[in-house]
Amino acid sequence: MFTIRKAVRAEAQTAWDIRRAAVMSECALAYPLDQLEQWTGGVASRAFADAVEERFLVATVDERVVGTGMIDLTTGKIDAIFVHPAYMKRGIGAGMVRYLEALARSHGLPKLRLESTLNAAPFYRSLGFEGEEIAQYRSPRGLTMDCVPMTKRLGG
Repeated sequence: MFTIRKAVRAEAQTAWDIRRAAVMSECALAYPLDQLEQWTGGVASRAFADAVEERFLVATVDERVVGTGMIDLTTGKIDAIFVHPAYMKRGIGAGMVRYLEALARSHGLPKLRLESTLNAAPFYRSLGFEGEEIAQYRSPRGLTMDCVPMTKRLGG
């Protein structure tokens, strides 16, 4: 059982660590190691802590933060869906996406969009997202990597 709540700034390092652990665990077969290191290396910046404080939600199990996610409620863009590897395959990632989808619906958004890692695209397709083409993602840290742009219509 897990709960989802708004993140607080003090959880920025935990969110950073979960992101790194998830990427290094799950993306290793889809991307070169040096690219993953560039994407996840270093320490949580002030800008990352600001994002956590302003926009992140966290999934908790027994009050321990085990997953993250966020949505821009003006554009419908979902981002930062990460679950610590020790807590994967328990429905936490899917639960976070469904929670963000419910937020989007409550704000009247017509669709969701995201940029999936190559390895996560089947997961998002299982939740109703569509997208097959590979495109280039440019991270805030200056890294360019392959991704799968995906969308989900929220009609009704």
